[in-house]
Amino acid sequence: MKHSLIALTCLSFVLASGASAATREEQKDACQGDALRLCTLAIPNEAKITACMKKKIDKLSPRCRAMFKPLPQPKKTEDKKS
Repeated sequence: MKHSLIALTCLSFVLASGASAATREEQKDACQGDALRLCTLAIPNEAKITACMKKKIDKLSPRCRAMFKPLPQPKKTEDKKS
């Protein structure tokens, strides 16, 4: 139970660097189980949890893995000179 509470707290901050369009609640829901299953020893260190999850990204659930994908960047338009 103690690890679960720590993980919840950490995940609310850790995944902020991922898909910023997702809310913290969505990130927590998507990744809480994966963090507890794969990165228990990294808790409560946020940087270590993030590094652990990125290192094990192929083992993350599809929902959690999606939180680590960067948002698409808007396309730059080139100014055409006449």
